[in-house]
Amino acid sequence: MRPNSQGLKHKSSHDTEREFGGTLGAICIPVFLPLTVLFLISVSRCPEASVLKWPPSLPSTDHLWDPLALMVLLGWISLHALLYLTPVGKVSEGLVLRDGTRLKYPINGFHGLCISGVLLLLLVGLGAPLGYLFELLVPLAVCAIAVSFLFSVYLYIRSFCAPSDALALGGNTGNPLYDFFIGRELNPRIGNFDLKYFCELRPGLIGWVVINLGMLMKEVELRGSPSLAMILVNCFQLLYVADALWNEEAVLTTMDIVHDGFGFMLVFGDLAWVPFTYSLQAAFLVVHPQALTFLGAAVICCVGYYIFRKSNSQKNQFRRDPSHPSVARLETIATATGKRLLVSGWWGLVRHPNYLGDLLMALAWSLPCGFSHLLPYFYVIYFTILLIHREDRDERQCRAKYGLAWDTYCRRVPYRIFPYIY
Repeated sequence: MRPNSQGLKHKSSHDTEREFGGTLGAICIPVFLPLTVLFLISVSRCPEASVLKWPPSLPSTDHLWDPLALMVLLGWISLHALLYLTPVGKVSEGLVLRDGTRLKYPINGFHGLCISGVLLLLLVGLGAPLGYLFELLVPLAVCAIAVSFLFSVYLYIRSFCAPSDALALGGNTGNPLYDFFIGRELNPRIGNFDLKYFCELRPGLIGWVVINLGMLMKEVELRGSPSLAMILVNCFQLLYVADALWNEEAVLTTMDIVHDGFGFMLVFGDLAWVPFTYSLQAAFLVVHPQALTFLGAAVICCVGYYIFRKSNSQKNQFRRDPSHPSVARLETIATATGKRLLVSGWWGLVRHPNYLGDLLMALAWSLPCGFSHLLPYFYVIYFTILLIHREDRDERQCRAKYGLAWDTYCRRVPYRIFPYIY
């Protein structure tokens, strides 16, 4: 589900260019992003829902903590750790590491989603007040932020026991603040349990769906039935998550798995940012119900999903088996590394058609919230900035890896994400 690139530079880790503003970013981001999460949740619950109001509406200290929230969060993570270890589904190999080995990964995330769905339906059938998640959102987010910090400290400390070839090239700079933020170890594992891979698509991503369902149940409590807007947001975002887990094997070629170390950046993103900011539309609709005609949003969602899925499938199939009939006829450019770059199909339209599809889907699940507030479009705005930044990282890494072949590709495909715009 995430943008990908594998441009590992063949130079010392200490010489690697620093991302996200270097040390300054490593200091500011872990402070401001948690505050942003709490701010956005609080704004979504206010009648005016204004992100521009100052001073901002923040929860009082007595609303920040609830022991039930910690129990729910730890229970949820434990459940998915057990499901991760369940011997169902196939086992797939990742890409070749620097030491020539390939790690094995269980492809059973979709099973985890289905089992979670069955358990939730049982809880609802037994009368569990799932709508209470609306009241627990802030303390749940606080607990997720605290767990993210503690887990990141553990990962940083344990990375000093890892061999040098197990460290991420960009996360071993010698600067403790930056290395803590970006992540020192590439694939931290406890036995065969891959910590980064587990967090990437399991507790946070599926947790996003559960929070959405909780918001829907809260709306049922308040109004007797869910609105069409709430149903569409739940369905669109469930489709997105189900697709990610159904195609879980594709994550093994993404930048997060192949290139980035596992530090605070990814831990916080996976466990706190994704479930609590991606669910803003559903939280917003609880307090701000919308009358909706869904045809336009449904069309945009289908178009965005089609572009995203087809472009990602095309790329992943080409990487794993260039001779496969679905990609064998596509035009390519040879590189000095022995690999070839796709220059036709979706990848001949723009350099990152998967990003374009992602953004169209993000817009689709914001549209049901109407146009009276900016808050539901926070995800679209943030995601546009994120993908432009990721695309810039991709460009630099691919240029370093493929050299003149990448320059040739850029001349053939001049547009990066948006055809004829960018």
